[in-house]
Order: sequence, then C-alpha cells, then structure tokens
Amino acid sequence: MSLSVLRAAACAENEDGLHLARLLVLLRSADTRGKNAPKPIEGITKLAKLDFLLRYPVYLERALAALGKSPVDAAVLPRERTTVETKMIRFRYGPWDGRYRRWLSLLSSRGLITLSLSGRKIEVGLTDRGRTLADDLANRPAFKDFAARGAVVMKAVGTMSATKLKDFVYEIVPEITGMKWGVEIGASDPEAETFATSGERQ
Repeated sequence: MSLSVLRAAACAENEDGLHLARLLVLLRSADTRGKNAPKPIEGITKLAKLDFLLRYPVYLERALAALGKSPVDAAVLPRERTTVETKMIRFRYGPWDGRYRRWLSLLSSRGLITLSLSGRKIEVGLTDRGRTLADDLANRPAFKDFAARGAVVMKAVGTMSATKLKDFVYEIVPEITGMKWGVEIGASDPEAETFATSGERQ
C-alpha cells in the first residue's frame, strides 16, 4: 500500500463525516427492527459494540461463525483485511471510540437523531429527517456495504443486551481481554481469513 493511500485513509478516519454517515446507516438498520414503531438502540455502549462489528468486518465474520451463521454474509473485501482504521480502543465495557459522544452530539444538533433517557440508559433513535438521509446514503455506492452489513449485524446480535453483547465480543475476540485499557485494537487478524474460505465451503 502506497504512502499516499495511507495518508488519505488516515485523513478520512479523522474526519467526522464518514463516521456520522456510518452511524446513521447503522441506526437505520436498528430502526427497521420495530414492526409497529421505529426501534432505537438502547445505550451508547451497545451502539459502540454494534459499530465495532460494522467497522471491523473481520470480527463480524467471527461473530457469525460463533452463532452458527455463514461468515460469508459479512462480505469482507480483501482491502478490509488490512484496514488502517485502529481508533477503537480497549475499554472497560468493551471496544470503544472516544468520539462517540461528539458524533452523537453532532447528529442531534443537525436534527438527525433523538437522544432520550430510559432509566439510566440513553436511547439513540432516528428522526424522520435522519431516516431520509440514512436511506439516501444506503443507496450510494460508497455506503452500500455498510447498509448490507448493518442489517447483518442487527439480525445477528441486535437483540442482545449491552452486557451480553460485551461478553460475546470478548468471547469472539479473546485477545482484547489481554490488552490494557486505552490500547488501540488492531483490525488485521490472519485467523479471520479462514472464515471466508471455510464459509464458502459450507
């Protein structure tokens, strides 16, 4: 990979726009779970774990395999097996990115999401304006993979509680438990590559 490509990827990683768009698409995948009413995501920490699987599809492969589902559904591209995005860190309650509250504040200020308190949890949902934009993004080539994977993530683990999802992530990514808090989590993993090939043989 050339230095210019790495620089461009690093620049994109540091821009809020890409992350805001990805979160909108993920929230839309959660939103459509509700049969009679839109369904928000229960808690920011749960949102972070769901987003972890969306951002790092090699780990989504592991999740699907652990649940007895086809890892091929993660549709991991070759370039995604060596992604340079490593902003997720080891956190007390699982993978975390320190920018989530900033991103949610930006989305809320633009009238794209709702933030409501349910007990001690903040529920994150979409406004009508947010749904319209999320649907528009999902139809764009640059975000179709996110939209497809978002649906896979929500179908696979969307009903899990935040605590259960945290335990599940630690189960499928055991190397995280051996890391110190605050250490960045790398996305590359040779074992994950076996899931794609084994899944194709199933």
